[in-house]
Amino acid sequence: MKPGLSLRVAQQLALTPQLQQSIRLLQLSTLELSGEVEQMLADNPFLERDDEAGDAAAPTPADRGERTDENAIDSGAAGADSTSAEADFDAEPLTPDDWDGDGSVDIAPDDAEWGGEAPARQREAGDDDTDPGERVGGQESLAEHLLRQALTLRLAPEDAAALRFLIGSLNDDGYLEDSLAQLAASLTEDGDELEQMQELVHRLTLALKLLQSLEPAGVGARHLAECLTLQLRSRQAERALAPQEQARIATALRICARHDAVELLARRDSRKLAQLVGESEDAVRAAMALIGRLDPKPGRRFADVERQIVVPDVIVSAVGTAERPRFRVALNPDVVPRLRVHEQYASALRGSDKHPALSERLQEARWFIRNIQQRFDTILRVANAIVLRQRDFFIHGELAMRPLIQRELADELGVHESTISRVTTAKYMATPRGTFELKYFFGSALGTESGSHASSTAVRALIRQLIEAEDRARPLSDAQIAEQLKAQGIDCARRTVAKYREALRLPTASLRKSH
Repeated sequence: MKPGLSLRVAQQLALTPQLQQSIRLLQLSTLELSGEVEQMLADNPFLERDDEAGDAAAPTPADRGERTDENAIDSGAAGADSTSAEADFDAEPLTPDDWDGDGSVDIAPDDAEWGGEAPARQREAGDDDTDPGERVGGQESLAEHLLRQALTLRLAPEDAAALRFLIGSLNDDGYLEDSLAQLAASLTEDGDELEQMQELVHRLTLALKLLQSLEPAGVGARHLAECLTLQLRSRQAERALAPQEQARIATALRICARHDAVELLARRDSRKLAQLVGESEDAVRAAMALIGRLDPKPGRRFADVERQIVVPDVIVSAVGTAERPRFRVALNPDVVPRLRVHEQYASALRGSDKHPALSERLQEARWFIRNIQQRFDTILRVANAIVLRQRDFFIHGELAMRPLIQRELADELGVHESTISRVTTAKYMATPRGTFELKYFFGSALGTESGSHASSTAVRALIRQLIEAEDRARPLSDAQIAEQLKAQGIDCARRTVAKYREALRLPTASLRKSH
């Protein structure tokens, strides 16, 4: 084959570094964005925080368009611009002319209730300034709770050491995951004698009995049946128990003593359990009710789990009257970083071509501020469109949610569908009905007899409502729920009902049944 040259015309989309950064910033969560900003502040000397941006008057969009000095680009001001792009929504049917901005910049603390049932308010001088994370960090752990009880026991040094070792071997739920032989082996070396190993296992066995006598009851168990048994025995040791209560505890102990009864207990199969333990069904049901009140994970309430506090990106406030409610959409000013280009450094570099690397870093700082500004502008636009489309939800709740897909919103705003996906991922909206991820407001459509469509979110809420109102002695099956939905004009198959019920973490009818 002879080598040759040829020409070909083709189109290719090339993403500039600025566009790549814009896309990446758009998909970051608030926490990730904060880390990105801190990293950029540490790496780029031309970028600095603008602490005065919050006190300065917010320029109007026209002023922002007329700004010519690139060094005055200010994402803090951009945040103020975006925050001022609030919109009021009437509860009555809206037309495009009703979509008016109120032009306000500041959010009054008592404009509405949001993010919960308590209204937002100004912090008073006497309020507790303790950070919620600090309160969580001060919670006593399971190990600390048990060690404090162990100090009250008069133990030999060897027994005290064995007890401390077992306490340190517990998992977050309060269980011992390893056997005593495995724990003893972890303390010995390969050359140790068998007699020494047996002595160590013996000490750990005694320490385990001491551990299982501490509070909370059930701690130190090696499996679920043992955990339940320990709690039942703790109740059995209480004084002045009624004979009926003692009989219930005795039946529950017999159930927990059978390892093959755990699966039947999970299925709430009282008939087979009665045959297994030789008791009447009524006695087994009473014992099952008692077991259901026990804690299968006694160490869970001591677990030092970091609370994930959701910081909303957008705040929706209810304004107006109850007869004519309106909704104001604004960015959360606490999450908008206030940045600007370092004026002195930029002035020193202006008009000089001797430092191309520094000029590149200066341009990088300007790009970063613009992309931050564009990110929050896009989030606010999407939030405005969501509130306009789902205004009935903010008035009546999730039963009034309308079908909405990302493609519809993308066509309305003139952006790509992937942009809507990035904006609605890990971004949250604080509303008078709670804080929700922006993705929550999107849902597929289910057909109705009238020819209209119902949102899948509204159907899930209706399924929950039907299950909560059902007769516990005769719970509704998925097929019966589908029939009731059809009676209300919603065409929903049984398999779809089962999928929505599982998404709501609601058990099947057999597990919801009570006697």
